[in-house]
Amino acid sequence: MLDRVAKNADGYPPYNIEQTGENRLRITLAVAGFGMDDLQITQEDNQLVIRGKQKEEQEGRVFLHRGIAARQFQRAFVLAEGIEVEGAWLDNGLLHVDLRRPQPEVRVRTIEIRNQGNGATRTVVEGRAEKR
Repeated sequence: MLDRVAKNADGYPPYNIEQTGENRLRITLAVAGFGMDDLQITQEDNQLVIRGKQKEEQEGRVFLHRGIAARQFQRAFVLAEGIEVEGAWLDNGLLHVDLRRPQPEVRVRTIEIRNQGNGATRTVVEGRAEKR
């Protein structure tokens, strides 16, 4: 369903891709510290792009140790033909994006078969032949 993942040099943020059904996938990104207003998801042709940028820091904050990344990021995933984004949600620092490949609809079509020589025709309907 995903053709390939566009490589990010530093691997940030980390992500998982899991199969949640026969024709369904979920991409989960670890985005601790990012709120809904800090994240943007777009689909540009067959590319799913997830961007994160936190608002400016409040002045006066002094960190003795800073281990939680707060830098902006962009992750891109190239989607195979026909893949649809169902939705996304943020839960406990994880951004989940659900994808699915719709099943093609089965269409039944009647094809008329004609005889070149005597003008008789025969119609095939769901595997049965009917003479006319």
